[in-house]
Amino acid sequence: MNILYRVELTLEEETELKALLSKGKHNARRLKRAHILLLANHKRHTDEQICQLINTSASTVYRTKRCFVEEGLQSALDEGKRSGQPRALSPSEEATLISIACTKPPEGASRWTLSLIADRLIALTDLQTISLETIRSRLKQNQLKPWQKKMWCLGKLDSDFIAQMEAVLELYARPANPKEPVVNFDEAMKQLVSHTREPVAAKPGQIERVDYEYRREAVANIFMMYDRHNGWRHAKATRTKKCEDFAQCMKALVDEHYPEAEQIHIVLDNYCTHKPGSLYKAFPPAEARRILRKITFHYTPKHASWLNMVEIEIGVMNQQCLDRRIGSWEELRRQLGAWEVKRNAKKTAINWLFDVDQAREKLHRAYDNLTIQN
Repeated sequence: MNILYRVELTLEEETELKALLSKGKHNARRLKRAHILLLANHKRHTDEQICQLINTSASTVYRTKRCFVEEGLQSALDEGKRSGQPRALSPSEEATLISIACTKPPEGASRWTLSLIADRLIALTDLQTISLETIRSRLKQNQLKPWQKKMWCLGKLDSDFIAQMEAVLELYARPANPKEPVVNFDEAMKQLVSHTREPVAAKPGQIERVDYEYRREAVANIFMMYDRHNGWRHAKATRTKKCEDFAQCMKALVDEHYPEAEQIHIVLDNYCTHKPGSLYKAFPPAEARRILRKITFHYTPKHASWLNMVEIEIGVMNQQCLDRRIGSWEELRRQLGAWEVKRNAKKTAINWLFDVDQAREKLHRAYDNLTIQN
């Protein structure tokens, strides 16, 4: 290191280095060498001063100046450029890894794990060993998560599906009309379970403790009725969900909840009891016809529960009220009643934004297929 290398940048080189530093989007090693050259230009700073200013070693300053003088600016900036760690998997081996992750897991396993994938990859290739970190990084690079599953609920997007979907969305888009309320309707299930031993109450420094053992008492059905425009909901717990139970809910809507309405629009799914015939099973023909004159059913398409707003309200009910052990019918009805009263008092409503125009834009492929078929 006895040779003294003198850095004399041209105006163009100095401008290029300043621009490089101002952007700051390059490799840190490259930026450091650019900084060294600017500080060393025309002996503005000594090597010792440069080391202190940018916190680097004297050998780095020396090598950068030597590369600039002997090989030019680009060589000085790229000096010591690292090629990176060699690939742990060849393209063929990586393709095998991807194909494994996209297939069903082996017998006895519910999902792929990193260990299972590594074992299968070694069995199918010439690899002797492979680290789990390599498997993880390659799966991440290819956006694969074989241990996860995503639930979806979207039926066959044919003309029948689209017709029913648009009919429901147009109903939602109507302005509120007290004479023609829109009520979403569906059922939920709740297991009634009781404690076998009383929980230990919480106290400072100790959370509540609940015995893992419980006693199953019954299974309750909960009919949920929801009116978005009025922020109203009603949860009715029943022991069964037969035709007669459904018919009683419809009668209550007509006679108790909306006695002044001229027509009640009910959005519901295609469950076997959700039919006009259920009212004829529960009431005399004249009574059934009286109730049905004030009701219009609007059915969501099959596998399209997301179109029924009451599903959102059921989720809220499960989270806010039912996410605990409830052991008796009396307690269930009491808790549902208290939750219902508080939520109705706030008139909490769903801000539904999905309409026909958005459906046609989002599901444009299904609409295009209909056009092609025609």
